[in-house]
Amino acid sequence: MADYPPIKPEDMPALMPVYQPADVYFERGEGCYLFDDQGERYLDFGGAIAVTAFGHANPVLVEALHVQAKKLWIASNYYKSHLQEKVAKRLVDLTFADTAFFQNSGVEAWELGIKIIRKYFSAIGKPERYRVITFKNCFHGRTLAAISAAKAEKLVKGFGPPTDGFDQVELGDLAAVEAAIGPQTAAVVIEPIQGDGGIRASSPEFLRGLRALCDRHGLLLYFDEIQCGMGRTGKLFAHEWAGIVPDVMCIAKSIGNGFPVSACLASAKAAQGMTYGVHGSTYGGNPLAMAVVDKVLDLLAAPGFLDEVARKGWYLEAKLNDLVARHPQIYAERRGMGMMQGLRCAVPEEKVRKTARERKLLVMTANENVFRLLPALTVTETQIDDAVSILHDVAAAIQGQA
Repeated sequence: MADYPPIKPEDMPALMPVYQPADVYFERGEGCYLFDDQGERYLDFGGAIAVTAFGHANPVLVEALHVQAKKLWIASNYYKSHLQEKVAKRLVDLTFADTAFFQNSGVEAWELGIKIIRKYFSAIGKPERYRVITFKNCFHGRTLAAISAAKAEKLVKGFGPPTDGFDQVELGDLAAVEAAIGPQTAAVVIEPIQGDGGIRASSPEFLRGLRALCDRHGLLLYFDEIQCGMGRTGKLFAHEWAGIVPDVMCIAKSIGNGFPVSACLASAKAAQGMTYGVHGSTYGGNPLAMAVVDKVLDLLAAPGFLDEVARKGWYLEAKLNDLVARHPQIYAERRGMGMMQGLRCAVPEEKVRKTARERKLLVMTANENVFRLLPALTVTETQIDDAVSILHDVAAAIQGQA
């Protein structure tokens, strides 16, 4: 990433310029499409970075929010909530977890997971064990702890000393993980499929190896399924393909289909230190969020839904493999699973993304010169065909410029 010079005070815009957004204003969405202020329709294969699992303006979710908005927005976590308790119970029943806590964003849920880990070792009389092993190219969010875990220069540069407690190794190197384990190590945290890192999927064997290492050394295993979870790979959570379970897991993005909500799940063992007063949230688990999550879980649990996601994911994968084979000068490699796909480019990926956007296809950037395709789980085969057809056109257009 370029190292941009400081902005002169007189040039500072009203909206803090930490993004460089594309020159398009979207005004509404419908299913897999977004419509700009000129009425132009775009096929959205970015899904607001894997958020809109059930498409834009999904009528079931809009209705749930509308109904709840007329009843109660918030009363605070000082009072009990039937809806919050119901949704927590549903998540517990669907997963390894025994308990859940709701927050507003993925990084809040991720950081709570780190707190749960440290509190666990404090509770069992081993407070010296607080360090967590992370992996190169990981991305867990933008708080000081999360960027310290990621260690990427573009994230930490200029923000002062990083938060202590994170040791990083290469993804997929089980021997390196074991070598990094010391007397202060508490846990290993991993995205089963790295998103921002360039759609790098860990093999089932590697994930099973991590589980075995954690068990052998008394560590907790923490999965970040913020992006790869909630059905995106064709199973409810990506780690299910490995046949193992974590001790702690954070989830977000698709869980609210665009409504800001996240959750951190944990086993009873891992969460034993999370007692009264040690954590909290003003907005976390508010009735509006819980009404949406409750309906998202209904949609995910519909008979055959995840099987259909897996089938369409394989369809998308086959189409992208063919794309790479036919245009190796533009697309060097396909990565990912299900509805979480990436294409590593042989040319600057920004050029591919921009050319695709000009042809009304939206995709998302990632590291390692990769762009991400994260369509709604409800995408149709016809829409997949349309997206891949545009990517063929993009390749032809760029090659024509060469």
